[in-house]
Amino acid sequence: MPNPLEAIFNMLRIAFDNTNEPKSPLHVIEVGDTWTYLTLVEEFIQYEEIGLNTATDDEVKEMLTDVVKICESQVKRLSTFMRKVGILLPDVTSAKPNSAPNEVPLGVKLTDDEITNGVAFKLVTCSTACAKGQVDSVRNDVCNMWNEFFLEWTIFGGTLKILMRKRGWLKVPPYYYAPGTPKR
Repeated sequence: MPNPLEAIFNMLRIAFDNTNEPKSPLHVIEVGDTWTYLTLVEEFIQYEEIGLNTATDDEVKEMLTDVVKICESQVKRLSTFMRKVGILLPDVTSAKPNSAPNEVPLGVKLTDDEITNGVAFKLVTCSTACAKGQVDSVRNDVCNMWNEFFLEWTIFGGTLKILMRKRGWLKVPPYYYAPGTPKR
């Protein structure tokens, strides 16, 4: 009987080995997933720019700078792939101009709490889109791209949660106590 870890390793090696895979054309769902995801991440960058224009907390600004780098890297890799395979790129809104946080009127400007929770929401949306793209993909190169993107969001999400918890901004649903259990 083969070693289970060796069997898993061989299965993964075969699943992700692109050298023997014929380059079939993308199917329509793979095309739709890439186009939708690129639009999503481009719009995420616009939100981050708004956050950078209104954030006052230095750690929030650093987090926003980090997530902009992740998004820009993903946009570059995905755009290059899409051009290579002939998928038209989506039309996206233009970059936001720079402004100072104190110049944005109260009531219009986002608070640091709102910014981080907005980033967390967009992170969940991007992660879900990556998982969908991975499941929908037939080609290994496309599947690997989605896995890379998802892993980047997973790593970033851990640091975002630490910042949100540290500042008291993490939104926690009400605790559940099963009927008949003592309340704590």
